[in-house]
Amino acid sequence: MRPKELHLTTQQIEIMKVVWQRGNATVRDVYEALRVQRPIAYTTVMTTMKTMEARGHLKKRTEGRAHVYQAVEPQNRALRKIVKNFLDRVFNGSAEPLLAHLVQERRLSEKDLEAVTRMIREKK
Repeated sequence: MRPKELHLTTQQIEIMKVVWQRGNATVRDVYEALRVQRPIAYTTVMTTMKTMEARGHLKKRTEGRAHVYQAVEPQNRALRKIVKNFLDRVFNGSAEPLLAHLVQERRLSEKDLEAVTRMIREKK
């Protein structure tokens, strides 16, 4: 198996969300979940999931005639790597400019700000 690439496309992240939510999912399961959100072809989902398996993000087993996919990493670990990679690429590893941007663009609600403040206090 090739080493996992850290970068996931938007579509791959959508697929991962469905797989993480369900624990196990067939291509049909993912297709049905995604087509509620937007038009998408079954073959697109199938091809993308095969690619994700080849890149080490998903693993599959065969049940009858269907392939059942499962995430290789739990959601929290994968998201930690994705966020770290993003911070490294965009902000030279620093979280401060990202937080400043979120605050300045009013992307954090009062509830979010309180939660962040509480986490900072607990970390000290």
